[in-house]
Amino acid sequence: MSENILEEIFIKRSQQKKKTSPLNYKERLFILTQDKISYYDYDPDKGKRKGLRGSVDLEKIKCVETVLAEPNSPPERMFAFQIIYDEGPLYIFAKTEDIRARWIKQLKGMVRYNKDLMQKYHPCFWADGIWLCCQQEVKQAMGCKPLDSKNGFAAKTSKQRSSWKPLPPTPTEDKPTRPLPPEPPTPPGPSVGMTVIAEYDYTAMTAHDLDLRKDEEYIILEMSDTNWWRARDKYGKEGYIPSNYVVEAGNGLERYDWYCKNTNRSLAEKLLKNENKDGGFLVRDSKVGKYTVSVFSKGGGEPTGSCKHYNIWTNAQGLYYLAEKHNFPTIPELITYHQHNAAGMVSRLKYIVSNRARPPSTAGLGYGVWEIDPLHLTFIKELGIGQFGVVKHGKLHGQHDVAIKMIREGSMSEDDFIEEAKIMMKLRHENLVQLYGVCTKQRPLYIVTEFLSNGCLLTYLRDGLKQPLTQVQLLEMCKDVSEGMAYLEYQQYIHRDLAARNCLVDSNGTVKVTDFGLSRYVLDDEYTSSVGSKFPVRWSPPEVLLYCKFSSKSDIWAYGVLMWEVYTLGRLPYDRLNNTEIVDQVARGYRLYRPQLACERVYSIMSSCWMDKAEERPTFQELVLTVQDLLYDLQ
Repeated sequence: MSENILEEIFIKRSQQKKKTSPLNYKERLFILTQDKISYYDYDPDKGKRKGLRGSVDLEKIKCVETVLAEPNSPPERMFAFQIIYDEGPLYIFAKTEDIRARWIKQLKGMVRYNKDLMQKYHPCFWADGIWLCCQQEVKQAMGCKPLDSKNGFAAKTSKQRSSWKPLPPTPTEDKPTRPLPPEPPTPPGPSVGMTVIAEYDYTAMTAHDLDLRKDEEYIILEMSDTNWWRARDKYGKEGYIPSNYVVEAGNGLERYDWYCKNTNRSLAEKLLKNENKDGGFLVRDSKVGKYTVSVFSKGGGEPTGSCKHYNIWTNAQGLYYLAEKHNFPTIPELITYHQHNAAGMVSRLKYIVSNRARPPSTAGLGYGVWEIDPLHLTFIKELGIGQFGVVKHGKLHGQHDVAIKMIREGSMSEDDFIEEAKIMMKLRHENLVQLYGVCTKQRPLYIVTEFLSNGCLLTYLRDGLKQPLTQVQLLEMCKDVSEGMAYLEYQQYIHRDLAARNCLVDSNGTVKVTDFGLSRYVLDDEYTSSVGSKFPVRWSPPEVLLYCKFSSKSDIWAYGVLMWEVYTLGRLPYDRLNNTEIVDQVARGYRLYRPQLACERVYSIMSSCWMDKAEERPTFQELVLTVQDLLYDLQ
């Protein structure tokens, strides 16, 4: 049975699936799980739920939005929101604005990768056979108000590239022109006119930018670019700031130093042990909509100390607790209480441990900057030789660590890549290696990206480890890759060469995907041949090996092979077969064996990626949820 993520008593309006149905309002207990939102009869006297009255599968939801209250609405029906799915709008009334906002934010986050998300919605109710906002008389009529972004996330833009030259190979899904990808999706948060607080310092890189100082407030003036917002500081100075450096004032956990976003269990333990303080703590995400308090203790007889992990729960009234007797309306209030009271934990929360020493990557190194002057680059040392040439560790402006790919002349279709680079810079995710810019004014051409100190995942698995990896660490690596690929899938990007060699590891052990889409620009007949030694035969599904048909589903197959690489600590797939034999054997149904370190549940995830029919393979978003569930069980 799926674990409850949120529970709340709401008033539900009847859906009037028939025009003659009476309109009524009834109190129901709503429960949100990983798969669906369900509502039940509720006995307020006994405080117990009764029979199931209905449910909506999350994968069917097309929009989650507020609804404007009708004139003269009673107080209990002032905070309405709507869930749009195939059968129409489900109208729900929350008791307070905060409760409504919490449910909308949670639902939007869970349905963000759904198919057919709406771009317009009806801000008012459907009542008496008419939409009150636009007076349309068809219940299925398209919405009259555009969403600021697609169901709360950025919508696609119709702008197209000005040119497109033939590239080898030409997969069947490529079109004569390629539209710009949607802007990176961002959770509901700040809007124009709102006050935000800087989480990190930022030094302006161009005359268009604005300096940020940690914990100071700024007013948002413009948000036309998802990655760079125009803002004003308290002195009246205006300029562009990286959007992932700020958080809405007075809202969300991001403003608290103890909240370590995107921090997994093993990284949390590493941070706590490095700090080595009794009662050191942090709060991290543990599952969609769930949080965990991780605490370091020097008691218990262990000489090096130990880490304990406590899930934060919510009761039927929406209150948060670690110990059932101590409930709080917000997580910050819960943390404040336990900073003074252990209340059953191994220690009270004495010292904040944070992962915010290093700011996140920005999409480019300044607003509108994609061309980098090579004179601003300093080369430190060679990291290796890749498909396109030498890769070096360097510094930009003497302060920013970067990786510099020096493109060997004749190895890449450069003009086409330069056009694509402008688009790729807009892709920003915690599990993708960030492209900062290119140097195109000289040859060789340079590609400047984020630098990750632990290097290639394949090398890291094979010989870069001081101690054996745990089952949790192995699965967290796979989770990192699946989340980066789910983002690319959402952006309609195909990697085409996903493998451990094309993933990098940062100083915290986080894995990031790199070189996405670059294989389209290779000028090498041997690379594009299905019998050539450079073609990624060992990571390719039958439809690529036989027909050169790439899609997000071929990336899924490669992800299964990458999981196999992780659980064999970097072994070569099909190591006893040559490329010709692999093509023949895979087409006949031969698959990689279960690695010794992989349990049956892990191997079943790999196997699901290797289905003969592409349409039977999962999506990356489905893989993210599957891996998260397994990781949660392991923890």
